[in-house]
Amino acid sequence: MNVAEIKTNDIANGEGVRTSLFVSGCRHCCPDCFNSMAWDFKYGKPFTEETAKKILASVDYPWIAGLSILGGEPFEPENQETLLKLARDFKKRYPGKTIWCYSGFTIEEITGEIPSRAKTDISISLLKELDILVDGRFEKEKKNIMLKFRGSENQRVIDVQKTLKEKKIILYLN
Repeated sequence: MNVAEIKTNDIANGEGVRTSLFVSGCRHCCPDCFNSMAWDFKYGKPFTEETAKKILASVDYPWIAGLSILGGEPFEPENQETLLKLARDFKKRYPGKTIWCYSGFTIEEITGEIPSRAKTDISISLLKELDILVDGRFEKEKKNIMLKFRGSENQRVIDVQKTLKEKKIILYLN
């Protein structure tokens, strides 16, 4: 997996101050995507153990609320294994902090309820590590700059843990 960018002290990609990891690789290619340079799986630099250490160290401050994972596309099959390890390490080290993830796939596609390439042997394991999932492709026809933490009206901000527990979509934000 490649890393397109890491932003520390980010306030745009989830609640509170966060570290945001932008992964490379996305096959959605949504028109007017804000991060189209990260569609290329080879863009950026390889994710290494040093990268993981840097990310984990960057959230080791009381004012940092957590980690946000964006892309590119975190749920492209090529990115899932590395992100699962990072998410597990993060949760083990920082159980009181949150992981937000932005995906063009819907939660139904990630779980396999709707067939997609996002459903793999580990997609549900990765999903279980997340607190919030902002799901759905960016649709420029539904763009709305007044929305919190998402770009188009079709996208949902989902409380993943409550959704998994109750077996129905529980929105974190309407």
